[in-house]
Amino acid sequence: MNEMKVAVLGSEGTGKSALTVRFLTRRFIGEYASDSECIYTKHMCLDGKQINLEIYDPCSQPRRGKLSLTDELHWADGFVIVYDISDRTSFAFAKALLYRIRECNTGTCKRASESTVVLVGNKQDLCHMREVGWEEGHKLALDYKCQFYELSAAEHCQEVAAMFTKVLKNLSSYSKIKERRRPSGSKSMAKLINNMFGKRRKSV
Repeated sequence: MNEMKVAVLGSEGTGKSALTVRFLTRRFIGEYASDSECIYTKHMCLDGKQINLEIYDPCSQPRRGKLSLTDELHWADGFVIVYDISDRTSFAFAKALLYRIRECNTGTCKRASESTVVLVGNKQDLCHMREVGWEEGHKLALDYKCQFYELSAAEHCQEVAAMFTKVLKNLSSYSKIKERRRPSGSKSMAKLINNMFGKRRKSV
């Protein structure tokens, strides 16, 4: 069974923003765990294959808005960055999260830079209280070369499921590309031997 790990991140600085992220996560998982838990598991079928999905939601354990992403950057295969369209502070925090993820493009953080990243503006049902325009969210996603969704987890559960499914399909496609690019052990060894002795053999 294939395994995929997705971190769902958002502003933990304000209570309502943390709840926004948690509600989005649970609308997809379909389980309401205790407040002490922050990793949700879902077994599902994707393109005919069974996968074991783990979703890490640190908003279940608020960290007072600190950007200590070291564990998430190493753990996750993909990231869903969530902000509340009625809370500009959460949008600023989402931008800071995107910057932190994308700046880790070398060394031990290389996995994070290659991951699927999605920006989500939640609470579309609160347009009358909007503080962040759709255009702002779309532009931020373009700047950081990530996908963008604006939706309402409260009113459109199917949109949440479709968004997560798209993320998982992108992760699956990227994983297949990496596997095709990675040479097998025997081929790698043969190439190494040819590079070392090929010319010498021709001269004999």
